[in-house]
Amino acid sequence: MSSTTSPTKQFSEWQHLIGDPWLLSLVSWLPPLCFLIIYLIFSQGLARDLSIGIVDLDQSRLSRAMTRYYDASPTLAVKESYPSLQEGIAALRGGAIYGLILFPKDMEKDMIRGRVPEVEAFYNNQFLLIGKLVKSSVLGVHTTFVAQIDTVKNLSTKSPVVGQAMAAAVPISSQMKPLFNQNNNYAQFLASAIIPALWQIFIVMTTVLCIAAELRREGLASWLGLRPVRALFSKLVPYTLLFWLHGISYLLTMFIYLGWPMHGNLGYLIFCQLLTVCACQSVGALLFFLSKDPARSLGIAAAYAAPGLAFMGVTFPATDMTLPARMWRNLLPVSHYIDVQIAQVNYGAPLSLSQPQLQNLALFILPALITLLLAYKTVHTPRRVT
Repeated sequence: MSSTTSPTKQFSEWQHLIGDPWLLSLVSWLPPLCFLIIYLIFSQGLARDLSIGIVDLDQSRLSRAMTRYYDASPTLAVKESYPSLQEGIAALRGGAIYGLILFPKDMEKDMIRGRVPEVEAFYNNQFLLIGKLVKSSVLGVHTTFVAQIDTVKNLSTKSPVVGQAMAAAVPISSQMKPLFNQNNNYAQFLASAIIPALWQIFIVMTTVLCIAAELRREGLASWLGLRPVRALFSKLVPYTLLFWLHGISYLLTMFIYLGWPMHGNLGYLIFCQLLTVCACQSVGALLFFLSKDPARSLGIAAAYAAPGLAFMGVTFPATDMTLPARMWRNLLPVSHYIDVQIAQVNYGAPLSLSQPQLQNLALFILPALITLLLAYKTVHTPRRVT
């Protein structure tokens, strides 16, 4: 038989929350602190002075001039010169540098004789972001330096006019302009994705922990009583409001206080955040009721929510993911939310284009319904008498 809690013994969830320091930290100061740390890590906005090494086997004026050009790049910083390629590769593999430039022997002599010397560049592409920056910066510096040499040669041989000499050195010029994030600010790119991923982790884990607290306090059957829906609703609504407030706060901080570009509807994003919080809570509650074991539920919740950033499609395109990865992505509420955030923040897309994401978030009512069925089963399961 099920038992109900005496009305005189009931406490509001706010009182329970205040009396639990760990839960209180999860919904009060810990999320903003983590969000602030993430912002401070990327607050510089642009990656600068990435360490590279030089292996100069030529030891000529040309190689020294090229070294100065690499070091003058705001993205690169020549930190070390290595006597051999083996030592440079060892430093690159050890993480001491992010890139390595090899100037071959007799490079200047070959250039004077009309041959085309090859300058080799090595970088660690396991660091996707850093590797991309090193590669693009090295190519940019190298192209600029070669164009300067060709311009000087053309001035002395073909075209005495500077403009004609430059046109002959670089017959086709390119001009690339980013449509979004025009300053290549990595804080806007990464922090605006990492913070929602952390937000999802806090919501799912806190949902598991707050229900586990009732298991320790009086048992699930006694807590759920004869009205499981009311008990679950009363339990989760305060956390819904608190985490929705966290979501609103980081949106206002990024796009109002910091002044990051916002081309869409901020109010629509705030509404989508409410749906995201409810979706995360429904998943967290389901994970707990499937096992009814706090430690196991926390482990499953961590495995579910922690890889959120990798599957959101921000740092790696969702279209290039494998089928299992795309399926896992669809199971994460924050993946659908981030699509709406990108559409509104970057593109200012019409609200109708985000209907598929809203429908996907609405589908997370299914875990909530399954949770209610499991809650009713918990209440009506006869207790064993020992």
